[in-house]
Amino acid sequence: MSSSQKFVLFPLGKKRFAMTAEQVTELAQPDTLQTFPHTTPLLAGVLVRRGRIVPVLDIAQILIGPNAPARKFYLIANRKFGTEMEWTAVPVTGECELMNAEMVAPTGRLPRYVVGLLSLDGEIVEVIDLQKLATAEAA
Repeated sequence: MSSSQKFVLFPLGKKRFAMTAEQVTELAQPDTLQTFPHTTPLLAGVLVRRGRIVPVLDIAQILIGPNAPARKFYLIANRKFGTEMEWTAVPVTGECELMNAEMVAPTGRLPRYVVGLLSLDGEIVEVIDLQKLATAEAA
């Protein structure tokens, strides 16, 4: 599974995670989050972005727990819904970084949404698959 490719690194609290760059559309400034009653634990609400209604998935609950610090930006990523690709906003706690790195297969007992690991200056960064993460919570 070893290959050099582009990743977007994003912070959640004191920890960084990554997604493949092909999943990410943009990093957006904070916007007005519209909330409504719902029963989906990860769904924080929706944003209106470029004329689209974009669901906001607060993945920090799964990745670092309920005491995550306030999120400052939204990472807009592509996620598959049925046969269509749709935007999904992921709140992050700081600025993101684009980087070329070599991903290696996950080791140990990592959740199935961790699809690889990056070793960056002694830090191990989990590469997550947003689709698998969202479906893991639903299961």
